[in-house]
Amino acid sequence: MAAGRMPTNFPDVARPLGGPDSRMPTGARATLVVGLIYLFLVGVSSLEAGIKIMGADTQERLFSAVSNPIAGLCVGILGTVLVQSSSASTSVIVGLVASGALGVDQAVPMIMGANIGTTVTNTLVSLGHVRQSAEFRRAFAAATVHDFFNVLAVLVLLPVELIFRPISGIAKWFSELLVGSGGTEWKSPVKKWVKEPVGWLKDLWDQLGASGNVKGALMVGTGLIIILLALALVTKNMRALVADRIERSLNAILGKAGGLVALVVGMLVTIAVQSSSITTSILIPLSAAGVLTLRNAYPVTLGANVGTTVTALLAALAASSPDALTVALTHTTFNVAGILLLYVLPFAREVPVSAATLMADLAVRRRVLAVCYVVVLFIVAPLLGVAILR
Repeated sequence: MAAGRMPTNFPDVARPLGGPDSRMPTGARATLVVGLIYLFLVGVSSLEAGIKIMGADTQERLFSAVSNPIAGLCVGILGTVLVQSSSASTSVIVGLVASGALGVDQAVPMIMGANIGTTVTNTLVSLGHVRQSAEFRRAFAAATVHDFFNVLAVLVLLPVELIFRPISGIAKWFSELLVGSGGTEWKSPVKKWVKEPVGWLKDLWDQLGASGNVKGALMVGTGLIIILLALALVTKNMRALVADRIERSLNAILGKAGGLVALVVGMLVTIAVQSSSITTSILIPLSAAGVLTLRNAYPVTLGANVGTTVTALLAALAASSPDALTVALTHTTFNVAGILLLYVLPFAREVPVSAATLMADLAVRRRVLAVCYVVVLFIVAPLLGVAILR
């Protein structure tokens, strides 16, 4: 079907976005989202406080494995695959940097790994079409184009970053521009808002007799639970709030020839729902149905890469460390740099598309290859990387 003659209405595959929760009044849901974002910030601050309580010796033992950048990359992949959310994993990384447990140099490869790990969700969604060859070919290609772009971006930019530090350097420059370069802390506008509930958590564990590393571990565990629950609920409620707008926005993409429009819409949708996995997973059934071509879907996934970095920037507001802001900005800079290098340049733009098309053709001939691809890329390879290089 030609791009200019695509239908203007989606099939039913796009309908589940709103769900039964749409009965909640919009104002009440919006208020709930604000409260959940505040809870998320409390979780990040609790994580930071818990790591600080543990002390330098414990921090060194816990995070010595990521001193190797490739091991750090693998940890980022595995952590994101485990929680199924790069927003959650990058927010945790920001909290660890804020606490001093991780340095910026250690965190950058982990951030890049999170970019790879987050693509597992839409790849798994594509496996749901495995029984229909034509649908599966289109769905698997639409999913793996995101995989190949993010892997290629890491292969190109990680060595450059390790040698010359351009990405973290740009991020540090922006960080200093925003908060200044003096001292090791900055007066975060959000830090004081979350200080009191974090203090309540500390008092709670004190009253229960926890101290030292045990108290620190409990604070970290509480923070992680709050972060994951808050982000999951924010995503669910934001999706319900903007489901119709998402459908209309993606409809608009189908009528546009330029990839820039699709990229911007992908970014805005991801910011709205606070999940790149949701944005990219929406594309899979549309691609399988033939409503969206591979080249139409491709730039939407790149916009999602940029949009998902907003969560880490939000997490940095709950910290008092300029390094935490630098790492959050590094995530944004890395994704923008990947687009400039690998999408804007025509010859590089076609590499992920060609690789995804080839992989989809192979997967249709041998379905087991699709499963092996997922297991090796997202589980076996990173596990081996951590085991060998730690």
